[in-house]
Amino acid sequence: MQLPRVALLIETSNAYARGLLHGVVSYLREHGPWSIHLAEHGRGDVPPAWLPDWDGEGVIARIENPAIARAIRRLRAPVVDVSAAQLVPNLPWLETDDDAIARLAIQHLSERGFRNFAYCGDSRFNWSNWRGERFRKQLAEAGHSCAQFKPRPQSGGDEEYEVEEIGNWLSQLPQPVGVLACYDFRGRQVLDACRRRGIAVPEKVAVIGVDNDELLCSLCTPPLTSIIPNTHRTGYEAAELLDRMMRGAAVDTRGYFIEPLGIATRQSTDIVAIDDVNVSRAVRYIRDHACEGIRVKDLLQAVPQSRRVLESRFQKFIGRTPHEEILRVQLDRARSLLTETDLPLTEVAEQAGFSNTEYLSVVFKKHVGTPPGRYRNLNRP
Repeated sequence: MQLPRVALLIETSNAYARGLLHGVVSYLREHGPWSIHLAEHGRGDVPPAWLPDWDGEGVIARIENPAIARAIRRLRAPVVDVSAAQLVPNLPWLETDDDAIARLAIQHLSERGFRNFAYCGDSRFNWSNWRGERFRKQLAEAGHSCAQFKPRPQSGGDEEYEVEEIGNWLSQLPQPVGVLACYDFRGRQVLDACRRRGIAVPEKVAVIGVDNDELLCSLCTPPLTSIIPNTHRTGYEAAELLDRMMRGAAVDTRGYFIEPLGIATRQSTDIVAIDDVNVSRAVRYIRDHACEGIRVKDLLQAVPQSRRVLESRFQKFIGRTPHEEILRVQLDRARSLLTETDLPLTEVAEQAGFSNTEYLSVVFKKHVGTPPGRYRNLNRP
């Protein structure tokens, strides 16, 4: 039996796209092989020379420029798009859930005490514009404004010019300020601009990126905090959609939005920017010890004051009670262990600070919306 011939027009030059490819590979390991055509490919590249004459059974593509779009339109095979550009209408397409990304970023910066916010995007890309819109909308609903970086047309993608422009913009923002960069490359530019202007990071400007490109984030000074997209699941679901299409099944030609896995916290946001010293100390204590199974009474011994006063101040500065903050940190740890390890639930519960698996399961389902085992199956590589 001849294997289905599938072209993967996905660049191999960045971590996000490579994550998509890993997801496709996982699907093939579970459901049988395809004959894969994969060219070395970048976001702005012209279509590979073999594409116009290619007569395979399916395509998964990041349709990021008009040349690729024109080539895709000429093909008769079913296509799944893994880009937000939407240059070819009426294709099923998969992208990151920008509502969830904005929510994570706001929560991360807010719990560190930031009340001034800004978005540094790249208007060339739909996903950047959508991400900025969701970020500003959610902040407005919470009663906060959001500054936005708007590069001048003459920048033309010149990196040195853009870093200088970002520096001018940052200098005019109220500080301390939490900045969401549309992706890690832009986050690196923000950090470069801060370094050139002598702006302290994260004390005056905290920066969070998107994509968690570990190499790029580690090369930043200081290392860049970043939201972790579930690229593995995105690639897996794209392959599943294409497989159904190649078998003749009808699929919805709409956007499928995949929630991120969480946040990789690094030095660019590793600060508690809270004016209340006791609340700041308490938040740090929770981050350091929540997964040891601490309770509020342990927190009150570490930061002596009345429970009523501490809860009142937590509500004012964090928007949660101390108990809710402890639980949030424990659940974040449980999510990471479920998606990144093969540990049994008993070990996950112990390492996340829950007394037993039953308690973990009840709390996890209540706050996350799905049992731990199902969450692992849906989200892990």
